Amino acid sequence: MKQIAVVILNWNGAALLERFLPTVIKNSGEIAHIYVADNGSTDSSKELLNTKFPQVSIIEMPFNKGFTGGYNLALKDLNEPLFCLLNSDVAPSENWLNPIITAFKSDPQLAIAQPKILDELKKTHFEYAGAAGGYLDALGYPFCRGRIFQDIEEDLGQYNDSIEVFWATGACMFIRNEVFNRLNGFDESYFAHQEEIDLCWRAKNLGNKVMYLGNSTVYHLGGSTLSNMNPKKTFLNFRNSLFSILKNMPLHRALGVILVRLILDGIAGLRFILQGKFSHCLAIIHAHFSFYKGARSAFKKYPSPKHYIKYYKTTSIVWSHYMRGLKKFSLLAKD
Repeated sequence: MKQIAVVILNWNGAALLERFLPTVIKNSGEIAHIYVADNGSTDSSKELLNTKFPQVSIIEMPFNKGFTGGYNLALKDLNEPLFCLLNSDVAPSENWLNPIITAFKSDPQLAIAQPKILDELKKTHFEYAGAAGGYLDALGYPFCRGRIFQDIEEDLGQYNDSIEVFWATGACMFIRNEVFNRLNGFDESYFAHQEEIDLCWRAKNLGNKVMYLGNSTVYHLGGSTLSNMNPKKTFLNFRNSLFSILKNMPLHRALGVILVRLILDGIAGLRFILQGKFSHCLAIIHAHFSFYKGARSAFKKYPSPKHYIKYYKTTSIVWSHYMRGLKKFSLLAKD
């Protein structure tokens, strides 16, 4: 049995599979078992896989269960010790898996990791989804080394290190099989977006380590599932972020953070109105009501941890970026 299962979740992505799967096979096939988990596609995805990529195993699901439900079902019966959750729009570089294998073998505490994520369309720069490893600020807003909001850094070798981070991107996430199962996988109520942050946070609450491994590189196209300007993505990001705070912080701390977040979300909604993006403001309102509705069941399913771990890199990434004009991760250390 191979040590790594590279699992690509696909929904109506035949064009992406045809474009990126040859590189995945070329640079992974001898080391990893490659699976495509098809989330009830209605396009030609399955026909393409059967005719052009017979060496790839297909895991079929009857309908689109989203990122969370799709991966939970796809990984349920796999036996490889290490999973790689790989987006269908990612092109791995040559020899990308060997540094990952070495890191997991050498550190038993390492539970989750990501490689360097560069932009497939602008290979000199980091890519929005993950860049060089993820962090949170004190209010639970996510950002990355190499990417703060929409400001993307050029890759000049500044993040060629391998260090512990807070969260790893779902675009290319490595996780131990036993850790994924111990955490009961992703929270399926998220459907998509912010689910990787929640998973990493729950793993860290159990004493596990999440790392960025800069000696492995992949190129991500990005925006293939939901555009950054899609109101549904706004809804999922705002709602799911509130759920993650409620579930992963001690309750007395979580309630204070959530109160401040609700106020700041309201300000973000006003900003969308001023920009003429009314559908995004409505998405934030919808996200809040959906959070209120689901908060009790989320808390019952995932009781808040008793012990507090410092989870944030900086107090407020919103203040640092928009008020102080800090656009690079390296400047935050001086914040």
